[in-house]
Amino acid sequence: MPENNSRKVPKRISQTILNSLKGGVVPRIGLPYIAVGRKNEIEALLHDVDIIAEGGASFRFIVGRYGSGKSFLLQTIRNYVMDRGFIVADADLSPERRLHGTKGQGLATYRELIGNLSTKTKPEGGALTLVLDRWISTVQSEAAQETGLSPDNPALVKAVDQKIYAVTSAVSELVHGFEFAKLLSAYYHSYVDGNDEMKAKVVRWFRGEYSQKREAKEELGVNIIISDDDWYEYLKLFAAFFRLAGYSGMMIMIDELVNIYKIPNSITRQYNYEKMLTMYNDTLQGKAKYLGIIMGATPQAVEDKRRGVYSYEALRSRLAEGKFSRPGARDLLAPVIRLEPLTAEEMLVLCEKLSEMHADLYNYKASLVTEDLASFIRLEYGRIGADVNITPREVIRDFIELLDLLYQNPSLNINDLLQSDEFTFAKSEAVSDQTEGDYAEFTI
Repeated sequence: MPENNSRKVPKRISQTILNSLKGGVVPRIGLPYIAVGRKNEIEALLHDVDIIAEGGASFRFIVGRYGSGKSFLLQTIRNYVMDRGFIVADADLSPERRLHGTKGQGLATYRELIGNLSTKTKPEGGALTLVLDRWISTVQSEAAQETGLSPDNPALVKAVDQKIYAVTSAVSELVHGFEFAKLLSAYYHSYVDGNDEMKAKVVRWFRGEYSQKREAKEELGVNIIISDDDWYEYLKLFAAFFRLAGYSGMMIMIDELVNIYKIPNSITRQYNYEKMLTMYNDTLQGKAKYLGIIMGATPQAVEDKRRGVYSYEALRSRLAEGKFSRPGARDLLAPVIRLEPLTAEEMLVLCEKLSEMHADLYNYKASLVTEDLASFIRLEYGRIGADVNITPREVIRDFIELLDLLYQNPSLNINDLLQSDEFTFAKSEAVSDQTEGDYAEFTI
Protein backbone atom coordinates (compact mmCIF):
# COMPACT_ATOMS: atom_id res chain seq x y z
CA MET A 1 0.00 0.00 0.00
CA PRO A 2 1.52 3.38 -0.93
CA GLU A 3 2.87 5.51 1.90
CA ASN A 4 2.42 9.26 1.98
CA ASN A 5 5.72 10.34 3.55
CA SER A 6 6.33 12.89 0.81
CA ARG A 7 3.02 14.68 1.34
CA LYS A 8 2.22 16.92 4.27
CA VAL A 9 -0.50 15.50 6.48
CA PRO A 10 -3.51 17.87 6.72
CA LYS A 11 -3.91 19.12 10.29
CA ARG A 12 -7.50 17.87 10.44
CA ILE A 13 -6.28 14.34 9.71
CA SER A 14 -3.29 14.65 12.06
CA GLN A 15 -5.61 15.67 14.90
CA THR A 16 -7.94 12.74 14.24
CA ILE A 17 -5.09 10.22 14.01
CA LEU A 18 -3.33 11.34 17.20
CA ASN A 19 -6.54 11.66 19.24
CA SER A 20 -7.78 8.26 18.10
CA LEU A 21 -4.50 6.47 18.78
CA LYS A 22 -4.09 8.09 22.19
CA GLY A 23 -7.62 6.96 23.02
CA GLY A 24 -6.76 3.40 22.00
CA VAL A 25 -8.97 3.28 18.90
CA VAL A 26 -8.22 3.06 15.19
CA PRO A 27 -8.87 6.24 13.16
CA ARG A 28 -11.25 5.89 10.21
CA ILE A 29 -9.19 8.29 8.08
CA GLY A 30 -5.51 8.91 7.36
CA LEU A 31 -4.29 5.34 7.80
CA PRO A 32 -1.84 5.43 4.85
CA TYR A 33 0.11 8.13 6.68
CA ILE A 34 0.93 5.77 9.56
CA ALA A 35 0.93 2.37 7.87
CA VAL A 36 3.94 0.22 8.77
CA GLY A 37 4.39 -3.53 8.59
CA ARG A 38 1.58 -5.99 7.74
CA LYS A 39 2.76 -5.99 4.11
CA ASN A 40 2.28 -9.76 3.67
CA GLU A 41 -1.12 -9.81 5.38
CA ILE A 42 -2.36 -6.89 3.27
CA GLU A 43 -1.15 -8.53 0.05
CA ALA A 44 -2.96 -11.77 0.97
CA LEU A 45 -6.22 -9.94 1.62
CA LEU A 46 -5.90 -7.85 -1.54
CA HIS A 47 -5.56 -11.06 -3.54
CA ASP A 48 -9.03 -11.95 -2.21
CA VAL A 49 -10.30 -8.57 -3.42
CA ASP A 50 -9.27 -9.37 -6.99
CA ILE A 51 -11.11 -12.71 -6.81
CA ILE A 52 -14.27 -11.06 -5.46
CA ALA A 53 -14.24 -8.44 -8.24
CA GLU A 54 -14.22 -11.28 -10.77
CA GLY A 55 -17.38 -12.81 -9.30
CA GLY A 56 -15.92 -14.95 -6.55
CA ALA A 57 -16.26 -14.77 -2.76
CA SER A 58 -13.95 -15.04 0.22
CA PHE A 59 -14.05 -15.52 3.97
CA ARG A 60 -11.16 -14.69 6.31
CA PHE A 61 -10.56 -14.51 10.04
CA ILE A 62 -8.06 -11.93 11.33
CA VAL A 63 -6.84 -13.22 14.68
CA GLY A 64 -4.83 -11.14 17.13
CA ARG A 65 -4.78 -10.08 20.76
CA TYR A 66 -6.34 -6.80 21.91
CA GLY A 67 -4.19 -3.95 20.64
CA SER A 68 -2.22 -6.12 18.23
CA GLY A 69 -3.32 -4.19 15.14
CA LYS A 70 -6.31 -6.29 14.15
CA SER A 71 -8.71 -3.36 13.80
CA PHE A 72 -6.00 -1.30 12.10
CA LEU A 73 -5.60 -3.99 9.44
CA LEU A 74 -9.37 -4.15 8.94
CA GLN A 75 -9.58 -0.38 8.50
CA THR A 76 -6.64 -0.41 6.09
CA ILE A 77 -8.36 -3.00 3.90
CA ARG A 78 -11.65 -1.10 4.24
CA ASN A 79 -10.08 2.05 2.81
CA TYR A 80 -8.31 0.17 0.04
CA VAL A 81 -11.37 -1.69 -1.24
CA MET A 82 -13.48 1.49 -1.24
CA ASP A 83 -10.83 3.04 -3.51
CA ARG A 84 -11.27 -0.01 -5.74
CA GLY A 85 -15.00 0.64 -6.17
CA PHE A 86 -16.30 -1.71 -3.45
CA ILE A 87 -19.11 -1.04 -1.03
CA VAL A 88 -18.09 -1.82 2.55
CA ALA A 89 -20.32 -2.72 5.49
CA ASP A 90 -18.77 -3.07 8.93
CA ALA A 91 -20.06 -3.84 12.41
CA ASP A 92 -18.77 -4.81 15.84
CA LEU A 93 -20.58 -7.63 17.62
CA SER A 94 -21.85 -6.96 21.13
CA PRO A 95 -24.29 -8.56 23.61
CA GLU A 96 -27.08 -6.98 21.52
CA ARG A 97 -25.56 -7.83 18.12
CA ARG A 98 -24.82 -11.44 17.21
CA LEU A 99 -24.85 -13.64 14.13
CA HIS A 100 -27.89 -15.50 15.44
CA GLY A 101 -30.51 -14.66 18.05
CA THR A 102 -34.17 -15.16 18.82
CA LYS A 103 -34.71 -11.67 20.23
CA GLY A 104 -33.49 -9.52 17.37
CA GLN A 105 -29.72 -9.86 17.95
CA GLY A 106 -29.05 -11.20 14.44
CA LEU A 107 -31.25 -8.54 12.86
CA ALA A 108 -29.46 -5.90 14.95
CA THR A 109 -26.17 -6.91 13.32
CA TYR A 110 -27.78 -6.64 9.88
CA ARG A 111 -29.12 -3.17 10.71
CA GLU A 112 -25.69 -2.07 11.89
CA LEU A 113 -24.07 -3.35 8.68
CA ILE A 114 -26.62 -1.63 6.42
CA GLY A 115 -26.43 1.56 8.47
CA ASN A 116 -22.66 1.54 8.02
CA LEU A 117 -22.70 0.97 4.24
CA SER A 118 -19.83 3.06 2.90
CA THR A 119 -18.45 4.02 -0.49
CA LYS A 120 -15.47 6.07 -1.61
CA THR A 121 -17.66 9.17 -1.89
CA LYS A 122 -19.44 8.51 1.43
CA PRO A 123 -16.87 6.73 3.61
CA GLU A 124 -18.52 7.61 6.92
CA GLY A 125 -21.49 5.26 6.34
CA GLY A 126 -25.18 5.75 5.61
CA ALA A 127 -24.67 5.29 1.87
CA LEU A 128 -27.71 3.14 1.02
CA THR A 129 -29.92 5.95 -0.33
CA LEU A 130 -26.97 7.47 -2.18
CA VAL A 131 -26.24 4.13 -3.87
CA LEU A 132 -29.86 3.62 -4.91
CA ASP A 133 -30.19 7.15 -6.31
CA ARG A 134 -26.84 6.88 -8.08
CA TRP A 135 -27.93 3.60 -9.68
CA ILE A 136 -31.10 5.14 -11.09
CA SER A 137 -29.31 8.28 -12.26
CA THR A 138 -26.61 6.19 -13.97
CA VAL A 139 -29.21 4.05 -15.75
CA GLN A 140 -31.01 7.17 -16.96
CA SER A 141 -27.77 8.67 -18.27
CA GLU A 142 -26.78 5.44 -20.02
CA ALA A 143 -30.20 5.11 -21.65
CA ALA A 144 -30.11 8.72 -22.87
CA GLN A 145 -26.61 8.23 -24.28
CA GLU A 146 -27.49 4.95 -26.01
CA THR A 147 -30.74 6.18 -27.55
CA GLY A 148 -29.90 9.84 -28.13
CA LEU A 149 -33.38 10.74 -26.83
CA SER A 150 -34.14 13.89 -24.83
CA PRO A 151 -35.14 13.59 -21.14
CA ASP A 152 -38.77 14.55 -21.83
CA ASN A 153 -39.24 11.93 -24.57
CA PRO A 154 -41.61 9.13 -23.42
CA ALA A 155 -39.50 6.64 -25.39
CA LEU A 156 -36.57 7.35 -23.02
CA VAL A 157 -38.70 6.41 -20.02
CA LYS A 158 -39.44 3.08 -21.67
CA ALA A 159 -35.74 2.50 -22.38
CA VAL A 160 -34.88 3.24 -18.75
CA ASP A 161 -37.65 0.89 -17.60
CA GLN A 162 -36.12 -1.91 -19.67
CA LYS A 163 -32.65 -1.38 -18.16
CA ILE A 164 -34.08 -1.25 -14.63
CA TYR A 165 -36.04 -4.43 -15.34
CA ALA A 166 -32.88 -6.18 -16.51
CA VAL A 167 -31.31 -5.55 -13.09
CA THR A 168 -34.37 -6.47 -11.03
CA SER A 169 -35.00 -9.66 -13.02
CA ALA A 170 -31.38 -10.77 -12.48
CA VAL A 171 -31.75 -10.22 -8.73
CA SER A 172 -35.15 -11.94 -8.59
CA GLU A 173 -33.55 -15.29 -9.46
CA LEU A 174 -31.82 -15.44 -6.06
CA VAL A 175 -33.31 -16.60 -2.73
CA HIS A 176 -35.82 -13.91 -1.58
CA GLY A 177 -34.90 -12.11 -4.78
CA PHE A 178 -38.45 -11.66 -6.08
CA GLU A 179 -39.51 -9.40 -3.21
CA PHE A 180 -36.14 -7.65 -3.22
CA ALA A 181 -36.50 -6.91 -6.94
CA LYS A 182 -40.08 -5.73 -6.43
CA LEU A 183 -38.88 -3.21 -3.87
CA LEU A 184 -36.04 -2.02 -6.12
CA SER A 185 -38.65 -1.39 -8.79
CA ALA A 186 -40.86 0.45 -6.27
CA TYR A 187 -37.94 2.64 -5.29
CA TYR A 188 -37.23 3.45 -8.94
CA HIS A 189 -40.81 4.48 -9.67
CA SER A 190 -40.94 6.54 -6.46
CA TYR A 191 -37.72 8.26 -7.55
CA VAL A 192 -39.16 9.08 -10.98
CA ASP A 193 -42.49 10.25 -9.53
CA GLY A 194 -40.87 12.29 -6.76
CA ASN A 195 -42.67 10.23 -4.11
CA ASP A 196 -40.29 10.71 -1.19
CA GLU A 197 -42.66 9.03 1.27
CA MET A 198 -42.64 5.76 -0.67
CA LYS A 199 -38.87 5.95 -1.14
CA ALA A 200 -38.46 6.26 2.62
CA LYS A 201 -40.67 3.21 3.21
CA VAL A 202 -38.64 1.09 0.78
CA VAL A 203 -35.38 2.18 2.43
CA ARG A 204 -36.89 1.37 5.82
CA TRP A 205 -37.62 -2.16 4.60
CA PHE A 206 -34.10 -2.58 3.19
CA ARG A 207 -32.72 -1.51 6.58
CA GLY A 208 -34.67 -4.26 8.33
CA GLU A 209 -36.86 -1.83 10.28
CA TYR A 210 -40.25 -3.45 9.62
CA SER A 211 -41.21 -5.70 12.52
CA GLN A 212 -44.62 -6.88 11.25
CA LYS A 213 -45.31 -8.63 7.95
CA ARG A 214 -48.79 -7.12 7.95
CA GLU A 215 -47.37 -3.60 8.00
CA ALA A 216 -44.99 -4.35 5.12
CA LYS A 217 -47.87 -5.87 3.14
CA GLU A 218 -50.09 -2.85 3.65
CA GLU A 219 -47.45 -0.23 2.88
CA LEU A 220 -45.29 -1.96 0.25
CA GLY A 221 -47.22 -4.94 -1.06
CA VAL A 222 -44.62 -7.54 -0.01
CA ASN A 223 -45.35 -10.50 2.21
CA ILE A 224 -41.98 -10.88 3.93
CA ILE A 225 -39.69 -8.87 6.20
CA ILE A 226 -36.02 -9.31 7.03
CA SER A 227 -35.65 -11.36 10.21
CA ASP A 228 -33.13 -12.91 12.61
CA ASP A 229 -33.23 -16.12 10.60
CA ASP A 230 -32.59 -14.87 7.07
CA TRP A 231 -30.74 -11.52 7.32
CA TYR A 232 -27.57 -12.96 5.81
CA GLU A 233 -29.46 -13.97 2.64
CA TYR A 234 -30.21 -10.28 2.04
CA LEU A 235 -26.53 -9.39 2.26
CA LYS A 236 -25.94 -11.80 -0.62
CA LEU A 237 -28.74 -10.07 -2.53
CA PHE A 238 -27.20 -6.67 -1.87
CA ALA A 239 -23.81 -7.92 -3.09
CA ALA A 240 -25.37 -9.07 -6.36
CA PHE A 241 -27.34 -5.83 -6.74
CA PHE A 242 -24.35 -3.59 -5.99
CA ARG A 243 -22.40 -5.31 -8.74
CA LEU A 244 -25.26 -4.77 -11.20
CA ALA A 245 -25.40 -1.14 -10.03
CA GLY A 246 -21.82 -0.57 -11.12
CA TYR A 247 -19.74 -1.33 -8.04
CA SER A 248 -16.93 -3.90 -7.88
CA GLY A 249 -18.51 -5.92 -5.08
CA MET A 250 -19.30 -5.87 -1.37
CA MET A 251 -16.97 -6.38 1.59
CA ILE A 252 -18.44 -7.22 5.01
CA MET A 253 -16.27 -6.72 8.09
CA ILE A 254 -17.43 -8.06 11.45
CA ASP A 255 -15.20 -7.48 14.47
CA GLU A 256 -15.31 -8.48 18.14
CA LEU A 257 -16.22 -12.15 17.72
CA VAL A 258 -15.20 -12.41 21.36
CA ASN A 259 -18.80 -11.45 22.14
CA ILE A 260 -19.92 -14.84 20.83
CA TYR A 261 -17.24 -16.51 22.92
CA LYS A 262 -18.66 -14.71 25.99
CA ILE A 263 -22.23 -15.98 25.50
CA PRO A 264 -22.90 -18.07 28.64
CA ASN A 265 -25.43 -20.45 27.06
CA SER A 266 -23.67 -23.19 25.07
CA ILE A 267 -26.65 -23.85 22.78
CA THR A 268 -26.89 -20.16 21.86
CA ARG A 269 -23.15 -20.13 21.10
CA GLN A 270 -23.54 -23.17 18.87
CA TYR A 271 -26.33 -21.50 16.89
CA ASN A 272 -24.04 -18.53 16.29
CA TYR A 273 -21.21 -20.78 15.12
CA GLU A 274 -23.68 -22.62 12.90
CA LYS A 275 -24.58 -19.30 11.22
CA MET A 276 -20.86 -18.60 10.83
CA LEU A 277 -20.40 -22.00 9.19
CA THR A 278 -23.22 -21.22 6.74
CA MET A 279 -21.53 -17.98 5.74
CA TYR A 280 -18.15 -19.69 5.44
CA ASN A 281 -19.51 -22.54 3.30
CA ASP A 282 -21.45 -20.17 1.04
CA THR A 283 -18.35 -18.20 0.12
CA LEU A 284 -16.13 -21.21 -0.46
CA GLN A 285 -18.72 -23.23 -2.37
CA GLY A 286 -19.67 -20.44 -4.78
CA LYS A 287 -23.17 -19.82 -3.39
CA ALA A 288 -22.25 -16.17 -2.86
CA LYS A 289 -20.83 -13.87 -5.53
CA TYR A 290 -19.05 -10.51 -5.39
CA LEU A 291 -18.95 -10.89 -1.61
CA GLY A 292 -16.06 -10.84 0.84
CA ILE A 293 -16.37 -11.49 4.58
CA ILE A 294 -13.65 -10.69 7.12
CA MET A 295 -14.13 -11.40 10.82
CA GLY A 296 -11.87 -10.18 13.61
CA ALA A 297 -11.26 -12.20 16.76
CA THR A 298 -8.84 -12.80 19.63
CA PRO A 299 -6.87 -16.10 19.69
CA GLN A 300 -8.88 -17.34 22.66
CA ALA A 301 -12.22 -16.59 20.96
CA VAL A 302 -11.13 -18.78 18.05
CA GLU A 303 -8.99 -21.53 19.56
CA ASP A 304 -10.72 -22.31 22.88
CA LYS A 305 -12.21 -25.78 22.32
CA ARG A 306 -14.75 -25.34 25.07
CA ARG A 307 -16.33 -22.00 24.13
CA GLY A 308 -14.52 -20.62 21.08
CA VAL A 309 -15.00 -21.11 17.34
CA TYR A 310 -13.08 -24.41 17.64
CA SER A 311 -15.74 -25.74 20.03
CA TYR A 312 -17.85 -26.21 16.90
CA GLU A 313 -16.19 -29.21 15.28
CA ALA A 314 -17.36 -28.42 11.75
CA LEU A 315 -15.52 -25.08 11.95
CA ARG A 316 -12.48 -26.40 13.82
CA SER A 317 -11.83 -29.05 11.17
CA ARG A 318 -12.00 -26.40 8.44
CA LEU A 319 -9.98 -23.68 10.14
CA ALA A 320 -7.31 -25.33 12.30
CA GLU A 321 -3.70 -24.78 11.21
CA GLY A 322 -1.88 -27.59 9.46
CA LYS A 323 1.28 -29.29 10.68
CA PHE A 324 3.76 -27.03 8.94
CA SER A 325 2.58 -23.50 9.81
CA ARG A 326 4.45 -21.87 12.70
CA PRO A 327 5.31 -18.39 14.06
CA GLY A 328 7.39 -16.58 11.46
CA ALA A 329 6.15 -18.86 8.67
CA ARG A 330 2.35 -18.62 8.67
CA ASP A 331 0.21 -19.69 5.73
CA LEU A 332 -1.44 -16.40 4.76
CA LEU A 333 -3.55 -18.13 2.12
CA ALA A 334 -5.36 -20.09 4.85
CA PRO A 335 -8.79 -18.94 6.11
CA VAL A 336 -7.27 -17.76 9.41
CA ILE A 337 -4.61 -15.03 9.36
CA ARG A 338 -2.80 -14.86 12.71
CA LEU A 339 -1.13 -11.51 13.26
CA GLU A 340 2.52 -11.64 14.20
CA PRO A 341 3.71 -8.86 16.55
CA LEU A 342 5.18 -5.79 14.87
CA THR A 343 8.96 -5.79 15.15
CA ALA A 344 10.82 -3.18 17.19
CA GLU A 345 12.17 -1.73 13.94
CA GLU A 346 8.65 -1.31 12.54
CA MET A 347 7.53 0.36 15.76
CA LEU A 348 10.45 2.78 15.53
CA VAL A 349 9.42 3.77 11.99
CA LEU A 350 5.86 4.36 13.24
CA CYS A 351 7.14 6.52 16.10
CA GLU A 352 9.12 8.61 13.61
CA LYS A 353 5.95 9.21 11.61
CA LEU A 354 3.97 10.17 14.72
CA SER A 355 6.73 12.47 15.96
CA GLU A 356 6.75 14.40 12.68
CA MET A 357 2.96 14.54 12.61
CA HIS A 358 2.76 15.83 16.19
CA ALA A 359 5.36 18.56 15.53
CA ASP A 360 3.56 19.71 12.40
CA LEU A 361 0.16 19.75 14.13
CA TYR A 362 1.36 21.92 17.03
CA ASN A 363 3.79 24.02 14.98
CA TYR A 364 7.08 23.23 16.68
CA LYS A 365 10.37 21.88 15.39
CA ALA A 366 10.69 18.15 16.03
CA SER A 367 13.63 17.67 18.41
CA LEU A 368 13.60 13.90 18.91
CA VAL A 369 16.36 12.18 16.96
CA THR A 370 16.50 8.54 15.95
CA GLU A 371 18.54 7.59 19.01
CA ASP A 372 15.88 9.14 21.29
CA LEU A 373 13.20 7.05 19.61
CA ALA A 374 15.39 3.95 19.78
CA SER A 375 15.85 4.50 23.53
CA PHE A 376 12.08 4.69 23.96
CA ILE A 377 11.56 1.47 21.97
CA ARG A 378 14.32 -0.33 23.93
CA LEU A 379 12.62 0.53 27.19
CA GLU A 380 9.15 -0.48 25.95
CA TYR A 381 10.37 -3.82 24.60
CA GLY A 382 12.52 -4.36 27.68
CA ARG A 383 9.60 -4.64 30.08
CA ILE A 384 8.95 -7.98 31.75
CA GLY A 385 6.95 -10.19 29.40
CA ALA A 386 7.15 -7.71 26.50
CA ASP A 387 8.22 -10.44 24.08
CA VAL A 388 4.80 -12.04 24.55
CA ASN A 389 2.47 -9.33 25.80
CA ILE A 390 3.45 -6.00 24.28
CA THR A 391 1.09 -4.62 21.63
CA PRO A 392 1.29 -1.67 19.22
CA ARG A 393 -1.63 -0.02 21.03
CA GLU A 394 0.30 0.17 24.32
CA VAL A 395 3.50 1.45 22.71
CA ILE A 396 1.67 4.08 20.65
CA ARG A 397 -0.33 5.39 23.60
CA ASP A 398 2.84 5.72 25.67
CA PHE A 399 4.63 7.50 22.85
CA ILE A 400 1.88 10.03 22.14
CA GLU A 401 1.68 10.79 25.86
CA LEU A 402 5.45 11.32 25.79
CA LEU A 403 5.12 13.75 22.86
CA ASP A 404 2.30 15.64 24.59
CA LEU A 405 4.32 16.03 27.80
CA LEU A 406 7.43 17.22 25.99
CA TYR A 407 5.37 19.75 24.03
CA GLN A 408 3.59 21.09 27.12
CA ASN A 409 6.73 21.13 29.27
CA PRO A 410 9.59 22.56 27.17
CA SER A 411 11.96 22.39 30.15
CA LEU A 412 11.76 18.59 30.16
CA ASN A 413 13.80 16.38 27.89
CA ILE A 414 13.08 12.85 26.79
CA ASN A 415 15.72 11.31 29.06
CA ASP A 416 14.01 12.85 32.13
CA LEU A 417 10.82 11.01 31.23
CA LEU A 418 12.37 7.76 30.08
CA GLN A 419 14.40 7.41 33.26
CA SER A 420 11.50 8.23 35.57
CA ASP A 421 10.40 5.58 38.05
CA GLU A 422 6.94 5.47 36.48
CA PHE A 423 8.33 4.45 33.11
CA THR A 424 11.05 2.02 34.13
CA PHE A 425 9.41 0.22 37.04
CA ALA A 426 8.70 -2.90 34.96
CA LYS A 427 12.31 -3.53 34.06
CA SER A 428 14.52 -6.01 35.84
CA GLU A 429 18.22 -6.70 35.63
CA ALA A 430 17.61 -9.99 33.85
CA VAL A 431 15.42 -8.38 31.25
CA SER A 432 17.85 -5.49 30.87
CA ASP A 433 20.70 -7.89 30.12
CA GLN A 434 18.52 -9.72 27.62
CA THR A 435 17.49 -6.45 25.98
CA GLU A 436 21.04 -5.23 25.51
CA GLY A 437 21.83 -8.39 23.58
CA ASP A 438 18.67 -8.19 21.50
CA TYR A 439 19.19 -4.55 20.55
CA ALA A 440 22.95 -4.52 20.06
CA GLU A 441 22.36 -4.08 16.36
CA PHE A 442 19.16 -2.03 16.62
CA THR A 443 20.03 1.00 14.51
CA ILE A 444 18.23 2.76 11.70
